[in-house]
Parts: sequence; C-alpha cells; structure tokens
Amino acid sequence: MAEAVSRTSGAPSDGGGGGGGGISLKDKGNEFFKAGNYLKAAAIYTQAIKQDPDNPTLYSNRAAAFLHLVKLSKALADSETTIKLKPQWEKGYFRKGCVLEAMERYDEALAAFETSLQYNPQSSEVSKKIKRLAQLAREKKRAQEVEDLRSNFQMAKHLDSFKTELMGIYGSEGFEAIMSFAIETMETAVNSWHENSKLDPRVYFLLDAEKTDSETYAPVVNIDKAFESPHTHGSCFTYLRQYAEDSFSKAACLVSPKSAISYPQVWKGQGTRKWKHGQSDGFFVQFESPSLRKVWFIPSSTEKGKPLCKEPVVLDISAHELIPRLFKEKLVSS
Repeated sequence: MAEAVSRTSGAPSDGGGGGGGGISLKDKGNEFFKAGNYLKAAAIYTQAIKQDPDNPTLYSNRAAAFLHLVKLSKALADSETTIKLKPQWEKGYFRKGCVLEAMERYDEALAAFETSLQYNPQSSEVSKKIKRLAQLAREKKRAQEVEDLRSNFQMAKHLDSFKTELMGIYGSEGFEAIMSFAIETMETAVNSWHENSKLDPRVYFLLDAEKTDSETYAPVVNIDKAFESPHTHGSCFTYLRQYAEDSFSKAACLVSPKSAISYPQVWKGQGTRKWKHGQSDGFFVQFESPSLRKVWFIPSSTEKGKPLCKEPVVLDISAHELIPRLFKEKLVSS
C-alpha cells in the first residue's frame, strides 16, 4: 500500500523560479503546502508551471504535493521532468526516490536515492533513506522468496531415493500409481499446513479400483483420537490394519502434526532412537505398503509471519514409526 512521506521529506523547494508571476505563484503554493493543503498547493504549482514550464523547482514542488495526495503516477512524472530539466540537481532524484518508495518499488527507489547522494554527499536525510530502503528491499525480496517457496513446493524433487526404491520393487511402470499417491498426499498436507498452520491426523488409502467397495470404504480415514494414549493408539492401529485388508488397499499414508501426538512421542527417544531435529514444529508422514515402509518428518518454521515447510527428512522407521506395520509383509524377490 502506498505511504506518504513525512512533512520534512516532502517539503517544497524554495529555490528556482522564472518570471515574476511564476515566483509569486510558487511562493503561494509553498504556503498552501506548509499548511497541509496539498490539493490547493498542487493547483497553484500547476498555474505556475503554465507561466514557467521550464522551471524544475515547480515540478519538484508539485511532485511533493502529488505524493502527499497519493497521486503517485503524477508525482513520478513530475519527478522525471525535474530530472530532465536539471539532471545534476539532487532534489529531482530525491523526489523520485520518495515516490518509488511509496510505490514499494524499493530497488528503484534505492537507486534514485543513491544518485541523489552523489550530487549532495552531505545529506543525512538521503543517507537515512538509503539505509532504510536497503533494509526494506531485503525484506521484500525475502518475503517474495518465502511466498514462492510456499506456493511452489515441489515434493517430487525431494523423493528421488523413495522413487528409486519403488521402482526396484514394482518396476518402471508399476511404481507410478503408488509414487503419485504419495506425492499427492504429501503435497496436500503441505498446502494445508501453509494455509492453516495445522493438519488433522488422517490416513489416506490407495484403494484398488477393481476390488474395493467404494460405497463402504473411503480413501481417507480421520484418526484424531489415535495418539491420545496407548489405549487409543492400539485400538486405532487394529482398526486401520483391518481397514487396509478389507478395502484391498495397495498402500497408505498416515499424516499427523507433531503437536497432535501425545503417544508415542517418537522425538523423545534415546540412543539409536534419539531425535536429531531439534524442537521444530511440523508434521509426520508415514508410508505403508506390503513391500516398503517409510517415515518422514517435514519441519516447519515461521517466515514473515507465515508457516513455511522445509525439505522432508527421512527417519529410521524402526525407531520413529507412528504406528506398526499396516500391511502383511511381502518380501521382495531378488
């Protein structure tokens, strides 16, 4: 959103002037400007410009008035005219920098202020602007980077080793459905986390299109009570294992936020079970199939006030499984 500059940085210039009429109108416009009547000041400067169209001070002053009125396109045009009429006058570049700052075009504003400082190295006001704009430019760049990461999270590029394992088990063609299922499940979880900063514990099933009774078995099962206690955990696991068998599921993905898990707290182990990923918030994804089991932790941080998922971390499933094996094990023939 546009922001007006302060009275000090927006003050009109007293120098310059053409004919007697122009000077008189300029001074009159300055009085309205100092009184905060920017609309009237702009109108008076416009009259003065008609009498003295080559006077850079008048364009500079009108640019300051337009800036306070948040007429940024007009303010920018007057700043450019000021520079064109008097290229070595720091005020034109200063005006341009203030307008571009209000437009949140920080990199361009910074360049304008730096040029202004070249023509007036002693200006503490311009030096302060440059320091502030450099910080704003960095913050804006980082905010855009965060937004790009949030909106374009490519899960597939983080799962190359998983893809290789699936191909070794199911072949170059048979692995695709399972790989797509896992990627879609994980990306859905990431998107939900980015939008709401939370997830509901669920298990997603890859059902058999030919064998599954779709009226009886849904592809998603909510498990919001599963991790409350050893009792609820055991009951949920028994139910899920039977569900996987009865629905003829080919694979499953359990997704749960770390904060929803009271038992088992797999990040509190010792020795080989010791957690190596700090206190990061985030969520777990456990993949289950007859021939392959995997578990990942997807850490999350807060960047620019928004949640940002990091690269998924592969965990040792023997140490950090959220539930025991869902499917009867099917050994891979060598």
